[in-house]
Amino acid sequence: MSDFSAELISGRGRSNWIRLRTIILVRWIAIVGQVIALIVAQQVFQLELEYGLCYLAVGISVIGNLISMFVFPENKLLSESENAFMILFDLLQLSFLLFLTGGLHNPFSILVVGPVTISASVLSVRSTAILAATAIVLVTLMLEFHMPLRMEQRFILRMPDVFLYGSWVAIVIAILFSSVYSRRVVSEMSSMSEALAATQMALAREQKLTDLGGVVAAAAHELGTPLATIKLTSAELMDELEDRKDLYEDAALIRAQADRCREILRSMGRAGKDDLHLRTAPLTAVVAEAAEPHLDRGKEVLFEIAAGQDAADRPPTIMRRPEVIHGLRNLIQNAVDFSRSSVWIESSWSDEAIVLRIMDDGRGYPSHLIGRIGDPFVRKRRSERDRKQRPGYEGMGLGLFIAKTLLERSGAELSFANGSDGSPQSTDGPRPSGAIVEVSWPREEIALAPDTALGPLGLNPQFPT
Repeated sequence: MSDFSAELISGRGRSNWIRLRTIILVRWIAIVGQVIALIVAQQVFQLELEYGLCYLAVGISVIGNLISMFVFPENKLLSESENAFMILFDLLQLSFLLFLTGGLHNPFSILVVGPVTISASVLSVRSTAILAATAIVLVTLMLEFHMPLRMEQRFILRMPDVFLYGSWVAIVIAILFSSVYSRRVVSEMSSMSEALAATQMALAREQKLTDLGGVVAAAAHELGTPLATIKLTSAELMDELEDRKDLYEDAALIRAQADRCREILRSMGRAGKDDLHLRTAPLTAVVAEAAEPHLDRGKEVLFEIAAGQDAADRPPTIMRRPEVIHGLRNLIQNAVDFSRSSVWIESSWSDEAIVLRIMDDGRGYPSHLIGRIGDPFVRKRRSERDRKQRPGYEGMGLGLFIAKTLLERSGAELSFANGSDGSPQSTDGPRPSGAIVEVSWPREEIALAPDTALGPLGLNPQFPT
């Protein structure tokens, strides 16, 4: 996995995705708005303000923008500290303008919330906390320290104290609420985006492995006939050259190397095939393939047909899709990891649906998280027993999210529940009393029609080049 991919999955470096050009554009919009507000205050309302200092504050922003435009390239990405500095500069510039124009008596004082909200969207919690604290301190100071708003007749425009302090409380609450709310929403969207990226990577990897298996299978199939011809010809040469030891050894070497090539291709072909014969497979075969990597991990994996299923009814033939295999494999891995000794994979089917249930005899899902299973990056505090049972596992829920997303992509619906000790099918041995995952597909979404499943497949197509 590349450094960028690892950074994407971990969620680090989101602040590094902001371009300097974006900050410059937003600042130009703010500058235009400030200039318009000053012109209206001077020409329409005839307010007596320190316009020289006001335009100086706006001019500092203009100079900062011009320096940024001509010194740095347009495609520059800002670091965490650079982003924080830019937002802090805008916050201080806005606060200085408010100080010159009445402080909290100015209705535009609510704009102090803007920089903090932006910070919560792109910066770390630490940087956001610093900027929020700075904004609250500046707003508090402006309660007492500010230049008055004077009319042309020298009247001072000011709010009653009850409204003034109410405005201060409202701004402080807005700073805290908007920063927390914005942070929460953006983190949720970012987590979902990162988890979807991880899902796409997992699916791409599974697809590449499947395609590689198909290439190997095709090579083994195509080279089988010439290798058999080489072996047959070398055997005939050995019969004819028994009296010439040097040539006999050469013929024997040719035959041995042909056998070796066949064995290599056979072993490579076992890694996976993607020809027409294995684009589809019986349901039980697909389930067995998904569970295969976890059969020798010290836990018993039992494959069962649901009670009441007609034993004479053959398992349906389904599409052998990489997302189905990968998703089921993740669910089975989770069951094996947290089971005590056994995992049950129960299959059932009807004319309308195909259902798989993956059950274990572990402790089940935490009751307070069962409604959130399938969400990415769900963390829970792990006990010492959990760490010994599954070392290195951080409990982020990403594996279940990937499995759920991939299986839903194939048309499945998933439900998660905990079993009970009163639901065994036998009275001796382990019983499925832990976590239960039910995967249900509408039959037409994944299964082939019976006449299609039993008909000829035709020639294997060539891989596109």
